[in-house]
This record gives sequence, structure tokens and C-alpha cells, in this order.
Amino acid sequence: VLGFDSNLLASNVPVEDRRSAATCLQSRGMLFGVFDGHAGYACAQAVSERLFYYIAVSLLPLKTLIDIEEAVENKRPVFPILQWHKHPNDNVNTAAGKLYFSSLRTYWQELIELAGGDQTDTEAALANAFKRLDNDISLEAQLEHGDPFSQYTPLRVAVSGSTACVAHVDAVDLHVANLGDSRAVLGVHNHDGTWTAQTMSNDHSAQNPEEVRRVLSQHPKSEEKTVIRLMPFRAFGDIKFKWSSRLQNSVFETRAELLSGIEYTKSLPTNYHTPPYLTAEPEITYHRLRPRDKFLVLATDGLWEQMHRQTVVRVIGEHLTGIRLHQPLSGLSFTLGQMHSLLAERKAWVSSGFDHHNTATHLIRHALGSDEFGTVEHSRLSKMLSLPQELARMYRDDITVTVVHFNPQIVQAHYKGDSF
Repeated sequence: VLGFDSNLLASNVPVEDRRSAATCLQSRGMLFGVFDGHAGYACAQAVSERLFYYIAVSLLPLKTLIDIEEAVENKRPVFPILQWHKHPNDNVNTAAGKLYFSSLRTYWQELIELAGGDQTDTEAALANAFKRLDNDISLEAQLEHGDPFSQYTPLRVAVSGSTACVAHVDAVDLHVANLGDSRAVLGVHNHDGTWTAQTMSNDHSAQNPEEVRRVLSQHPKSEEKTVIRLMPFRAFGDIKFKWSSRLQNSVFETRAELLSGIEYTKSLPTNYHTPPYLTAEPEITYHRLRPRDKFLVLATDGLWEQMHRQTVVRVIGEHLTGIRLHQPLSGLSFTLGQMHSLLAERKAWVSSGFDHHNTATHLIRHALGSDEFGTVEHSRLSKMLSLPQELARMYRDDITVTVVHFNPQIVQAHYKGDSF
């Protein structure tokens, strides 16, 4: 990884998207993630703080896990396992730190007890971390009451939900673990100078036939027409679609004070017969990086609703190479005055300082302000950015983008001079 750019533009009040980036200190690799919350921000916040720890622990060799447990048991300092790369404006919740650490410790204790050998399979480590965190979120909601005035009580975290799209980069090994409809797209620079978008994740929605078949296969045929209405199909939290009706009634009735203001907890979803309907098992994609793989885009669905993946890669690629290719004007009807104005605007754009060094910011500007020629109209962008809070959600969702830049020279060195 050469570096990364990130930005987040809120639409919901408060914003429900979250993002994370960290370096694994006791194992190898870097982690990047975007998290799209729904039914509130509590679950996305918790996942953005906790998931990378679960992944890092899952990747640690047995001896390191034993050393960490012995240090904690004997109240000695513990070497950190993550170096976080946070922006000063990123949300931080410290209220549940003891609970989160206790659950994480129980996880590594179980890994020590069950280990027949070191955990070396990154794909298995990612899958186990996702599922274990979701399981802990569910257990904590059943056992912990928490502060009724906090937005981060375990029950509120579990009732809300979050998608997750996470990338683990270790030398030339790229793994993407995805739940829901955030996406990962690889930017590939072709030999002829053009750019190609290579999809690294699939949406877990009704528009994905394979995902629909998976969901239908797990429920009786009598639910065929109702089960696909319960979306998203994969997410953290969302216990309303995972717990049995008996457990929901038991917990919600005895903890009503913790769920004040959350109306949908007062009744079961319609056609709720054979839960769980959602899973937190991620779909994992592996890719061996090549020198022509220049960057990876992780973004919540707020971006993909505005831009096609190929446009996303082209916009970033041209920004990085300093080449701006515009759609041809042939086939369109212009007066001479309109043509002159358009060309003058393009010239002004090239010479202006409006372009941003942060590629994520540059991408969001294009997503909101581009015209049919691929040029950002300042007036259109200004209007989209200045929408009143009560109207913004009608035009766009929260948008979170992280662009991870790869070092082609380092990648090339792994191939010992081979051409890719």
C-alpha cells in the first residue's frame, strides 16, 4: 500500500456511515473498511471500532495469542495489535470499552483452547471474525442492560444494523470480505492507457440472482414469495431478523426503557416464520495484485447509486494520471455560443485549483456535480452540498469513500521481473 485517501459526506442526521483503516502490528497486512448503518448508527459505530480487532486476533499465531493472554492475566502491558489511522472527525465511542475487551478476550481464549495449529488461512480468519463479532453483538444484547440514556447500549447496537466491506492487503495478496451492498472495485490501468473496473464484491440484494437462490434454499417453499422482502440479506446486528420471536418478545418486553423511540421493536416483521433471515457470513474474494492494479475503491451504496463502477475508476484514473478525457460532443446540438461556453468552462477547470489531491474527495465531487459531459458543474455541486438537512436524504444517501493506492514497483518486485 502506497497510501490511501478517504472522505465521508453525510446525508442522514446524524450520519449513519462509518469507516476504518488500520495496520496489523503483530501480523502482516493493512485493513480498510466502510460500514453503512441502517435503523440508526449504533451498529455501524460498534462494527467500525471492533471488527478489525477480531480480524487481527484471528490472524495471530498461537504463540502470540498465548503471550497476550499471559500478559493480560498477569496485568502486564500488552503490545498493541493494531495501529489505527483515524481522521480527527471520526466518531469514537469509549463507553463500552470494557465490555468490548471482555468479549474479544473470550474469543482469543477460545482460539487458544481450540488451536490445533497456527491460523494461516486469511479467508477463514476473515469469515470467523465477522461471524464471531456478530455473535458477540447478539449475546451482549441479551445479557447486558447498559446505560438507558446511551445510544450505544448493547441492545441498541444489536437492533440497528450495518453492512460492511473490508479489504485486507498483505503484500500482493488482496482479500475483500463483504456483507450487504457496499462495494469494492479495483482500478486497472491497461497497456493502451485506458482504465478498467474489476469488481471485487457482489451486492447481497434481490438484484443478485445467486444471493436470492441462497436465501430461498434456506427457508420453506411456502415462504418463497415473502422471504426476499426482508433485506439486506447479509448484515451485522439486525436481530429483528435473526432472533426467534420468543427471544424478541422476552427481551424487548423486559427492556422497554432501553428501546424508547424505536417503534419497530414493538412488533415482529410480517411473515416471520423461520428465522434467522439474515447472516453475517461475508462473501470473500481473493485477488493477487498485479503491477497494473493501481488502486482499490471501497464505498458505501451512496456512491454507487450516483456513479457506475467504470465511471468511478475512469474518474480516479484520469485524476491520478493528470489526463482528462471528455465525452465527445458529436451527435449533440449546440449553438456556437453554447459550444464556446462549454469549451471555456473546460479550460477554466483545467487551469483552476479546484481539483483536490484527495482522490476520494475528487470522486464525491464528480458523483454529485458532473454533467452529461463528465465535467463538474460548480453550480450543480454547490446546490447538492447545500441542501437543507430535511431535504438531503431525498436526493442522496450518506457517501463514504476510501481509495487505497498500490505501489506498482513493490508489486512488480514480487514477480521478479515478470510482465503482467
